[in-house]
Amino acid sequence: MSKAESIRRNSPGLEARGGFLALQNAIKKNNWYMRTYESVIIVKPQLSDGEVGEFVTKAKDLITKNGGEVVSEEKLGRRKFTHEVNHVRDGFYLYLKFKAEPKFVKVFEDALKLNEKVLRSMTMNSVEVKVKPAPAVAK
Repeated sequence: MSKAESIRRNSPGLEARGGFLALQNAIKKNNWYMRTYESVIIVKPQLSDGEVGEFVTKAKDLITKNGGEVVSEEKLGRRKFTHEVNHVRDGFYLYLKFKAEPKFVKVFEDALKLNEKVLRSMTMNSVEVKVKPAPAVAK
């Protein structure tokens, strides 16, 4: 059973309050479209720590202004590449984990591509893996 069907069954007055429109509003209000994403961004090594901090602040502002929520951020530091990227041998790695609607990811990726400070970026769905503990082996 889909989430929409379960809402219809558990909300008897929903049809009287506008039917499908009320369902859409309930979905938006409860952020059921929000998914968790992880993004790794490599910025140019010539940037100072202040400029990197400013870049992270702007990226977080872009996420929150578009209805998203930043879950965590991490500055992974400077690392050398195994091969040159745009004639550069190292870069400053950033990690952002955020919740947003799926349509926002394209906007975020486009903003990163247009930014001159960014060498490379990758945004992907964050999947939580549930690991079952191994059964105890009897001797």
